[in-house]
Amino acid sequence: MALTVYSTTWCGPCKRLKSQLAREGITFQEVDIERDPAAAEFVMSVNDGNQTVPTVVIDTPNGRIVRTNPSALEVKALLEAA
Repeated sequence: MALTVYSTTWCGPCKRLKSQLAREGITFQEVDIERDPAAAEFVMSVNDGNQTVPTVVIDTPNGRIVRTNPSALEVKALLEAA
């Protein structure tokens, strides 16, 4: 199972989510949408054309879960349920 957090360097909610995930011992890949145009396009494709971050993707054996601006508790629950 893979967890990816799409973010920017200046985003307060992104910093908060990443620090909370780290505190919970949840590993993730971080993708800066300002450095990766393909990532920015993906984020816009799942957020009605907006570059809304954090956008979180969990790839599971049963499919892909995408959430925008989730809490660390929500991410943890989704990981445990997958």
